[in-house]
Amino acid sequence: MPDQTRPPGQRVTIYDVALEADVSPSTVSRAFSRPSRVNSETAERIRQVAGRLGYRTNPLARALTTSRTQMIALVIADITNPVYAEIVRGAQEVAADGEYTTVLIDAQESDRLERAAVERTMSTVDGIVLASSRMSDSAIRMVAKQRPVVVLNRALADVPCVVTDDPRGVRRAAEHLGELGHDHITYVAGPQASWPNGVRWRSLLEAGMELEIKVRQIGPFSPTMAGGERAAQELCARPATAVLAFNDQMAIGIIRGLSRMGVNVPGDVSVVGFDNILAADIVTPRLTTVAAPLYAEGSAATRHLLTMIEGAPGHTGRPMVLPVRLVVRDSTAARNPSPGRARPSWVRQRPVPGPAAHLP
Repeated sequence: MPDQTRPPGQRVTIYDVALEADVSPSTVSRAFSRPSRVNSETAERIRQVAGRLGYRTNPLARALTTSRTQMIALVIADITNPVYAEIVRGAQEVAADGEYTTVLIDAQESDRLERAAVERTMSTVDGIVLASSRMSDSAIRMVAKQRPVVVLNRALADVPCVVTDDPRGVRRAAEHLGELGHDHITYVAGPQASWPNGVRWRSLLEAGMELEIKVRQIGPFSPTMAGGERAAQELCARPATAVLAFNDQMAIGIIRGLSRMGVNVPGDVSVVGFDNILAADIVTPRLTTVAAPLYAEGSAATRHLLTMIEGAPGHTGRPMVLPVRLVVRDSTAARNPSPGRARPSWVRQRPVPGPAAHLP
């Protein structure tokens, strides 16, 4: 426990620790900044003395001598999107294990805000994880020239990347819907600046050709439940019996929007999401979705970043690809057969509605 004999408010310094441990102040400094350069027994004695005296290292002061702040930045596209919760948790736990503090930056789905925040933060962090960055490729490369950078959910030819196997996930979703008798799938697109959005649409086009399923795209829409509700309006104008949404939030919004218009999911329309956020297992009906390894994404990207900070080469020539899996729940079902195959029966029974009510 801290030294109780020291007057209240008097700060313990590196010199106090050195005197008590019978070593030089420089040895104390190395014990905390470069422990591998200090004898293990000496380093342990210094840590015990520091703990007893209540000494705490100053990361900014240490940065002056080591050029390290022991801080990394994690930039996410939207802090209100629950998909980032497990990504952040995975990143923070790996960073903490490496004695790094994580600075969280919310880009608010804006490439301009993201770039400005990264530029302000760059001088105070040792490395950066960009999760679902909305910046251009050239902007990311510029950042990577100044600090170690790992990009999450995006592939760049010359920057270390961690991505999920979205093509495989889309293929499994299309196979599942095809097995249920659906021969048309509508993809509800997310942000145009989102790299996974383009990958998922191209993967669905390819899967559709191979499985002889017709596909189309509507959007883009905001990757939120409100965006999903707006998509539900367009689905009424351009009906479908099977929908693959850009993410789970949009899928949940589509279910809510269709339900308010009297359209049954999955009786009239089957809906599949992407990510497997916590709400996917709570919404009614429970959402069928392509599950991404969210915690593993954050932890893998951060672990790679820390090795780069320590001097390891960053780029291996290809992205690290993490597996996905299809989680089948209650929002998909066999296509409801109807005499007219051109238009789903629920569209012929209902007029196209007006604007959806505003959600609280």
